[in-house]
Amino acid sequence: MRSSNMKKENLENPETVTEREAEKESLVRPGERVDDLQRGGLRIIQDPSLFSFGMDAVLLSAFASEDPVLGRRQDARGLDLGTGTGIIPILMSDRTRAAHLTGLEIQEASADMAERSVRLNGLQERITIVRGDIREADRIFAAASFDFVTCNPPYMIGSHGLQNPGSPKAIARHELLCTFEDVAEAARNLLRPGGHFFLVHRPFRLAEIISTLTARGLEPKRMRLVCPYLDREPNMVLLDCVRGGRSRLQVLPPLIVYQAPGVYTDEIYEIYGMEKKEQEI
Repeated sequence: MRSSNMKKENLENPETVTEREAEKESLVRPGERVDDLQRGGLRIIQDPSLFSFGMDAVLLSAFASEDPVLGRRQDARGLDLGTGTGIIPILMSDRTRAAHLTGLEIQEASADMAERSVRLNGLQERITIVRGDIREADRIFAAASFDFVTCNPPYMIGSHGLQNPGSPKAIARHELLCTFEDVAEAARNLLRPGGHFFLVHRPFRLAEIISTLTARGLEPKRMRLVCPYLDREPNMVLLDCVRGGRSRLQVLPPLIVYQAPGVYTDEIYEIYGMEKKEQEI
């Protein structure tokens, strides 16, 4: 029986593989690459000359999916502000049972890659990429229309020290097209009461971040700091905020990235779905 099944697979696979490769070639442009996300067969199209997603986006998708209510709900609708190439909605499609995920992106090239990655994964019915400005999000979407919002916003203030302020990498890393206040305002307007806003940012701006969030009725409920090593100070902070939530913050144990140079901790391997023998993300 096993041998028969294998013969059948051998007859079917060449055609299937050819169709998939043809589809891949039609979606991938010169200079781009396709990365395996190691979750549910998901892949993403990236252009290294523009901007590629980092660990912060992966950790944010894992952090958001840990919410017990979000994990159970099958009718939840989510929005990713500044989605870039769509990494967070794509990962959340596997990590959650959300009915629909939307990514909002202002940069034409990034939005185009995100749309093609959605098609590459056959997720057109679950993920929609919308081209638009975070500052105009309340005119693009109906008020209180999402159950959760995610965002991996630009970390740096302004354009100080930038050689090319208009480049995709600069826009992704610096507050050139929107500020954190704009992000918080959009999240507040688009979340339903009781909805969650998940974000990742830099700890050096934590006081400002919390002040900005609470002023808009987004109450931090869970916080987790991310440290490169056990004995190093954190370089990322993950926050889970609730629109209209009561004031009570749970500070989770820190997430440690490396147990030794070049060797990730077990939790990082688990988040990435990697085998421990692999040394690169």
